[in-house]
Amino acid sequence: MDRNDTMFLFAFFLLVLSTVYAELVPWRQCHSDSAANFTEAMRMGTEVYHHLKAGIKKKFGLDATAVGDEGGFAPNILENKEALNLIIDAIKVAGYEGKIKIGMDVAASEFYKNGKYDLDFKNEKSDPSTYLESQALKNLYLEFVKEFPIVSIEDPFDQDDWDSWTSITSSTPIQIVGDDLTVTNPERIKTAIEKKACNCLLLKVNQIGTVTESINAHKLAKSAGWGTMVSHRSGETEDTFIADLVVGLSTGQIKTGAPCRSERLAKYNQILRIEEELGAAAKYAGEKFRNPHA
Repeated sequence: MDRNDTMFLFAFFLLVLSTVYAELVPWRQCHSDSAANFTEAMRMGTEVYHHLKAGIKKKFGLDATAVGDEGGFAPNILENKEALNLIIDAIKVAGYEGKIKIGMDVAASEFYKNGKYDLDFKNEKSDPSTYLESQALKNLYLEFVKEFPIVSIEDPFDQDDWDSWTSITSSTPIQIVGDDLTVTNPERIKTAIEKKACNCLLLKVNQIGTVTESINAHKLAKSAGWGTMVSHRSGETEDTFIADLVVGLSTGQIKTGAPCRSERLAKYNQILRIEEELGAAAKYAGEKFRNPHA
């Protein structure tokens, strides 16, 4: 399969970086092999990130370790599974096999052409005969889920390919996240709920415009039984508000880039401070990231 930079430019370690929240209801302790708290999770994720960098350097050379605006790597991979294998190898070398799960942000709208998906979209002369139908792309994702510890896929299809979204959501128990699909917009969220197109909202405050509207979008998603993943934007500042928001809303999930670049680290550092300040009242979502209060 041809190279697909967008699919794996930002692969994040979802379970280890699921967030702290202030517990307001009786808590049933979750015993697992994953991180016990956010501080430990942050350490685990950071260690894996640096082992990933070392693995990429060894295989592709120093130039391949340059990072994008979210701190992610984009080595010259020729096959999609190669990127996942690099991540799995880094997890193993770090000593966390079985303790870390993978989430993918596919951004499929970026390579949707004439009703099909061009996985060689970076090639201006890509061959239309190799473009994938929606069903074939769905089968590829399900193959990934079966072979790798993937627990979340964001934007697996184009934002208006509604039937494909509904199909994959009904075909797998993992989290399917709507970003381009919902754009933190109540009307799009309502349509997605009606069509059962996904089961998690990607919440971007400046995408909808105000904090009030963002909270209402979260409540709407929650009313449908969805999860909510609070997210940064590509063009970020060192403002840490979304770190406070994810704890305040108890969503259990934050996506704010790799443990690299100060504007990304600022959010993680704020969550570390919150966990320290809350002390025993802080509860780490961990494997309950989709529903922290369950």
